[in-house]
Amino acid sequence: MKIALMDSGIGLLAAAAAVRRLRPDADLVLSSDPDGMPWGPRTPDDVTEHALAVARAAAAHGPDALIVACNTASVHALPALRAALEPGIPVIGTVPAIKPAAAGGGPVAIWATPATTGSPYQRGLIQDFAGAAQVTEVPCPGLADAVQYADEAGIDLAIAAAAALTPADVRAVVLGCTHYELVAERIRLAVQPSHRPAGLPPVVLHGSAGAVAAQALRRVGARPAPGAAPGAGLTVLLSGRPAELPEAALTYAEGRLLGAVSPAR
Repeated sequence: MKIALMDSGIGLLAAAAAVRRLRPDADLVLSSDPDGMPWGPRTPDDVTEHALAVARAAAAHGPDALIVACNTASVHALPALRAALEPGIPVIGTVPAIKPAAAGGGPVAIWATPATTGSPYQRGLIQDFAGAAQVTEVPCPGLADAVQYADEAGIDLAIAAAAALTPADVRAVVLGCTHYELVAERIRLAVQPSHRPAGLPPVVLHGSAGAVAAQALRRVGARPAPGAAPGAGLTVLLSGRPAELPEAALTYAEGRLLGAVSPAR
């Protein structure tokens, strides 16, 4: 079994690690676009063009499914990707986990890129899935880029700025960009400040990696087998070129997991 994942950058690591945990025996193809990133400021047509190029590079390796591990690409390019690849290769998009976050009750914050925050797409998801929950949209300028390049100071500054915009009484934070999941623990600490109202439970973070990984396995008719023997292959494509995992990827637990279990080839 071979699962491909695509993103503009290393945000795909979270979903790739989730697939690896569920099926250590699955081959993985990681296809990203360092030459063309960031995708967020691009027009929808431009995002679609880049996403198709990255997806076709992955498809050339014959995966059983493709995970679009990128919120921006899922917003703008998912129909085009499905038209190009399905039914031969099932395409699984990424959607912010607003519904499960709202189901927990209490106020919710959605951390997302400035381009996504306040967008008709995100507002539509809030309307469809948030129910009666109070939702605060929090733009996170610079956070995805800082994560991409493992800029520790930049990550700290961007998280602190976003945390300052997050109401102190939120019960859940939705991570609306796949890059953010790589620094989830740092975000968790930042949104549980000392001035948080007494008696409130810890803030729950909601990412998409686990859900899309499970959905990919369902689409290929495979069951989770976390005890399967490891040693599956890992193919890394950077703007279509075979490569190794970027050095920045190895600064995150998810990247180290992938590199340790199956070095890139």
